Amino acid sequence: MEVPATKVHVPVSRRALVARPRLIEHLTSIEPSLPRLVLISAPAGSGKTTLLAQWLTADATPAVQVAWLSLDEADNDVRRFLSHLVVGIEAGLPLAVDDLEALLEAGGEPPVDTLLTALVNELDEVHGTTVLALDDYHVIEDPRVHGAVAFLLDHLPPQATIAMTTRSDPPLPLPRLRARGELVEVRGVDLRFTSEEADAFLNHVMGLRLSREQVTALGTRTEGWAAGLQLAALSIRGHDRAAEFVDAFTGSHRFVLDYLVEEVLGHQPDDVRRFLLDTAVLDHMTGPLCDALTGTSDGQTRLEQLDRANVFVIPLDDHREWYRYHHLFADTLRARLAAEHPDRARDLHRAASSWYVRHGLPEEAIAHANAAGDAETAADLIEAVLPEARRVRHDRLIVGWLRDLPDEVIRQRPVLSTQAAWICLVAGDLDGLERRLRDAERALEAMPAGHREAAEGDDAIRTLPAWIAIFRASAAQARGDAAATSEHARAALEVAGPDDHFARGGAAGFLGLAAWAEGDLDVAVDTFTQAVASLGAAGNVADALGSTVVLADLWQARGRPARARELYEQALEAAGGHPGVALSTTGDLHVGLADVLREHQELDAAQAHLVAAQALGEAASLPENQHRWHLARAGLLRARGDLAGAADELEQARAAYLPGFFPDVHPIPAALARLRIAQGRLEDAWEWAHQHHVTSAGELTYLAEFNHLTLARLLIAQHRTDGRTAHLDEAIGLLERVEAGAQRGGRGGSVVDATLLLALATDARGRPADSVARLSEALTQAVPAGYLRLFLDEGAPMEALLRTAEQRPGTGELAHEVLSAATAATAAPAAAAADGLSDREVEVLRLLATPLTGPEISRQLFLSINTFRTHTRHIFTKLDVSTRRAAVARAIELGLL
Repeated sequence: MEVPATKVHVPVSRRALVARPRLIEHLTSIEPSLPRLVLISAPAGSGKTTLLAQWLTADATPAVQVAWLSLDEADNDVRRFLSHLVVGIEAGLPLAVDDLEALLEAGGEPPVDTLLTALVNELDEVHGTTVLALDDYHVIEDPRVHGAVAFLLDHLPPQATIAMTTRSDPPLPLPRLRARGELVEVRGVDLRFTSEEADAFLNHVMGLRLSREQVTALGTRTEGWAAGLQLAALSIRGHDRAAEFVDAFTGSHRFVLDYLVEEVLGHQPDDVRRFLLDTAVLDHMTGPLCDALTGTSDGQTRLEQLDRANVFVIPLDDHREWYRYHHLFADTLRARLAAEHPDRARDLHRAASSWYVRHGLPEEAIAHANAAGDAETAADLIEAVLPEARRVRHDRLIVGWLRDLPDEVIRQRPVLSTQAAWICLVAGDLDGLERRLRDAERALEAMPAGHREAAEGDDAIRTLPAWIAIFRASAAQARGDAAATSEHARAALEVAGPDDHFARGGAAGFLGLAAWAEGDLDVAVDTFTQAVASLGAAGNVADALGSTVVLADLWQARGRPARARELYEQALEAAGGHPGVALSTTGDLHVGLADVLREHQELDAAQAHLVAAQALGEAASLPENQHRWHLARAGLLRARGDLAGAADELEQARAAYLPGFFPDVHPIPAALARLRIAQGRLEDAWEWAHQHHVTSAGELTYLAEFNHLTLARLLIAQHRTDGRTAHLDEAIGLLERVEAGAQRGGRGGSVVDATLLLALATDARGRPADSVARLSEALTQAVPAGYLRLFLDEGAPMEALLRTAEQRPGTGELAHEVLSAATAATAAPAAAAADGLSDREVEVLRLLATPLTGPEISRQLFLSINTFRTHTRHIFTKLDVSTRRAAVARAIELGLL
């Protein structure tokens, strides 16, 4: 799926173009202070692309380095857009893009923020003026692509700008840019040909001999519209009486277009007219491709002749190998083809598809097969490229391919039916998923015996029964049916071969999740460990490392946060050896480690890992894990005493949470209720209990354990408010039951939690001996395992108990360790980071606020470029930002500049 070179080259000027110094001067006058955006917005056929190319290559324009990207409808996918942008940058700028390509090739959602941040920082080190040129931006409708361009507009270094052509104003912050003087605009009225320009075009470029009056008449009747003038000139070539043609010529743009194209076609020789109609179905043309459609061998010659004659053929590369028709001209040619030869277009699309297949361009082949209505060929092509498309996560492309196929074709093909089931799973359509899996099974069963035996060598077919069972396990997991999850996962293991590591890893993973949901943590840890090993054996590095998040959760549930920390640190070290492949889960690893470090009371280190995860962006986190950042941030804010901020983060976590992927053992509403208890908002906490039907008489399942421990906290807090001992008795009874169940299930985390709460409850009940004994028991089990915040989050009552326990032999040292941790610095992260800037970093920061480029700053400070980059990374981390502009803004906010 290579990017056509024609998309990333500045269009080559024809032999002669009308000089437009008034417009070139308008654009070159923006130097030396570049705007953020140069916007050329005008109707079709106005000469937007031509002007942009003229400006960027004009002698009057100061030397610029250009990354050009010609956009089309297929760029309405943020991954494709970014991939093509990176190729354009590689083609036009002195930048190494290996790291950017690695980010894009990673699994998961495209790393938009990460890639753009890296790009901005690389552009900062490019000498001289840099222009990112986006041609035909009006084709873009994807909000994520608009968001990426808006990010660039906000963060580009001062020596870089974006220039775009478009038929309509894009949904970008144009009013803000205009108000700040950071927008240069060229509109349709500016692009209209003046009388002098029209004369130059008609008489010099097109070789006509029109009088000044005739030129003026045509200019007036076309309103200076470039396409209209070109079509008029082509039409006049076919008339003996130019004056009569000019006198008869009138009308609107649409009328002009239809009328003049008819005139142009009507005066072409039959062989040229036939060539134009036969090649009208092509978005891009090259000689051999045209030959495949026309049945001749002169395609390249024809294209060159049309180019020389200015018949709306636009060269797309320096070698004049690839061309395209002007968009308006192509539209009219296609309409004429459909009117004159309604069945011909289908044959032409088939011929184009076959040519693209032979030349290794499957995306274009699929598009033409679909346009030909040849669904079977399109389906064959999709199945051939599906493994690679899935590997690089061209999700939107895959969805589009299947959407264009008739449903009956998908249902007859087991691989495509299973892929359609995946689309249903992502969309949360579990009933649709089951229907698609049944289609896959029927299609697999209906395959002729010989065909099926031949297909056994195809991994996609051979492993399909296992994956069908795995998808069913995922649906059962999403429904909360642990028994069915286990059943389908075991079925998958039975049909998977011993070397089908990927399928075996997936099946073992769902067995582990089912055991987790049932509270059998010993089995869950063992099974999930096997799953991680299988994923690693399959070469699925990202999945194997990402599974660390679940495995670490299981170890924490067993009461071993220190073991969870080891797993995260090992995984992050391993991820460092696979920067591109592992990116899709690296952020999740940082978040998980941050939360463990918070439990260890290492708050600054926890903050650093949250910042690292944030800098990597959403692409470094699986969608089902993205709420975890907010959970970890909430815990950190609570540890620092910011309860309101913690509540806000929990609300954001609730909004980002995707149910069904993992057992919901720590429900966010219950976590929010705990925070309300800490805030003294007991009425809100009781509202939670009523809404979620949480009572001390409820069934003590593992999935309800977190809720019951939250209810116990609420009962103890209510006693402190109203003094009713019944609340304490209810809490003690509930906690003793939870403790006993957790001990039987090997759930050490819940045991510690229940035991320390029993210490608080019995103390409040007036049983100090029982209370200290319970606390000693909790300290003995918890502190060596790595628990600190679990005690500290209980506030003043726990601190008083710990001071009592501190005087007791045996557990006094453990209590002292917890109390000592409570004195750790809790300064706000930004202030701590600001104070942590070294003198050299402050020097670098001050120069970052100037127009100097990275290399210029390096020379001024006598630093190597690598040392400068190291200082910059440290500044970004300490200020909790990811770009130069953001660092300067943050430094001003903190009073550092």
